[in-house]
Amino acid sequence: MKLVILDRDGVINEDSDAFIKSVAEWHPIPGSLEAIAQLCRAGYHVYIASNQSGIGRGLLDYDALFAIHDRLQRALAELGGRIDGIEYAPETPENATQMRKPAPGMLRDLSQRLGVSLQGVPFVGDSSGDLQAAAAAGARPVLVLTGNGERTKKAHSADDLEVYPNLAAFARTFLEQAAARTDVVG
Repeated sequence: MKLVILDRDGVINEDSDAFIKSVAEWHPIPGSLEAIAQLCRAGYHVYIASNQSGIGRGLLDYDALFAIHDRLQRALAELGGRIDGIEYAPETPENATQMRKPAPGMLRDLSQRLGVSLQGVPFVGDSSGDLQAAAAAGARPVLVLTGNGERTKKAHSADDLEVYPNLAAFARTFLEQAAARTDVVG
């Protein structure tokens, strides 16, 4: 299975310190939806793994979260893309379970449900928690500089950290590399 996993806030859509609480507050980062559609057209299954502590904090309810995800899916459908599944952790950091990043629970759950290893599967995020969860789950940590990405990059001095300006740049490079591998094998 060709698979890519994404964080949501700060990767697909603009992030907010006040949380994304409604469809009206959800704004895609320029090029992110087109990038997801490109991945889908190339045969990749795209999943989301996202902390959503706004639910645990009482800032939004499940209906609002599902409305945001419905808006995302509808916007992607217009471009020929889709999200195949969404994992989310609604708890606050103070009440974190193994599902909340930086713990790898969401990614491990996704791996188990799909019956696939995450070895080499990119998990694209903008925070240290995203990078830590990816590494702990055996996935390939990828940092984008949107959202909290610039701050996260400054906190990580690893030369081998895979970094892109945004999701569109990641998708373009990732698909070019995949095509080059296919050309070599084929």
